[in-house]
Amino acid sequence: MNDIPEAPVFVPAARVTRIRVSPTVAAAARARELKAEGRDIVDMTAGEPDFDTPEPVRAAAVAAIEAGQTRYTSTNGTPELRAAIRADFKRRLGLDYADGEITVGGGGKPVLFVALMASLDEGSEVIVPAPYWVSYPDMVLANDGTPVIVECPESDGFKLTPEALEAAITPKTRWLILNSPSNPTGAAYSRAELEALGAVLLRHPQVWVLSDDIYDQVWFSPEPMTTIAAAVPALKGRTLLVNGVSKAYAMTGWRLGYGAGPAPLVAAINKLQSQISSCPSSVSQAAATAALSGNQGFVEEACAAYRERRDYAVARLAAVPGLTCRMPDGAFYLYPGCPGAIGKRTPEGKLIESDEDFVRYLLDSVGVAAVHGAAYGLSPYFRLSIATSLATIEAGCDRIEAAMKALA
Repeated sequence: MNDIPEAPVFVPAARVTRIRVSPTVAAAARARELKAEGRDIVDMTAGEPDFDTPEPVRAAAVAAIEAGQTRYTSTNGTPELRAAIRADFKRRLGLDYADGEITVGGGGKPVLFVALMASLDEGSEVIVPAPYWVSYPDMVLANDGTPVIVECPESDGFKLTPEALEAAITPKTRWLILNSPSNPTGAAYSRAELEALGAVLLRHPQVWVLSDDIYDQVWFSPEPMTTIAAAVPALKGRTLLVNGVSKAYAMTGWRLGYGAGPAPLVAAINKLQSQISSCPSSVSQAAATAALSGNQGFVEEACAAYRERRDYAVARLAAVPGLTCRMPDGAFYLYPGCPGAIGKRTPEGKLIESDEDFVRYLLDSVGVAAVHGAAYGLSPYFRLSIATSLATIEAGCDRIEAAMKALA
């Protein structure tokens, strides 16, 4: 007789059950699976530069390894990296930060997550303009907060207006998340728009700003890029600027992000990080130091390539009957509208009732992998990444056009 008791069924914590798997990660994984099965897939899901990390940055990592720089560092990164981050903020944005106002983590995403962990209590509200990066609401939920979604329609440039911000603020509001340029729309705030939002925030001192600037060097607007801490200096003391090397320097796999903000907040983030990961990768830190401190020609060349891809793809998609496509100000995404597909039927007779149905149709019928707009909080749209070759973008546009023409 077997007297060993049956193992209990694992029950995840509530914070796990109230969030979802990242839709962009899931879409990219599905595209990889289909490719592995031999399907001809044009993958436009992943927000990952198709360029190699610049050679001087790779060389700096190799040199660090050869020099034995493979041990723990301080929780908030090496002094050299913190100095490079501070110099970059000063050079590009005119912002001065002290050494104790810098935090370094294993990517921009962990910095955002731990910042929320350090600041939210049950019932704390976080304003999240939609369309939003898919992870923002779930990060808030995972840390016991309440995401307050504010829809920002295309008629407002997919951007938060001062009136909408004012209406969303309550005594429980802890943060406003501001992402400029935006994932998924590429919309970016001008200095005047940031100043107008700042005027609202200055009337509500309990509201801090989590400024996700990870795409700020993929910038197409003729107006110079700025951020809210620079545009509204009075808000610098309650703003956390989050950035990293993933997007600008094609270093997604190096997992190195950072933040700059008030010392007490940074100390709380570093305290949590000391218990989570001890420190980021020492080798990645050496590479990031080289990226931030070295010649910035790669960033300019990559941005020029993204601009060429953007111009081509917007022109192609905007010309397709049933689709719309706004010109993004930055980042490397398009957020086309698909109103003309809703209510139509596929060649197999299936009714397309949502942008999720449309994206599934693109994948099944013409092999284009995209992400549906509902995942970003605003429909009917879908997101396409142009962080891929022009040839891939051309093929994707050809297939999307063919798929639209096949609807009845």
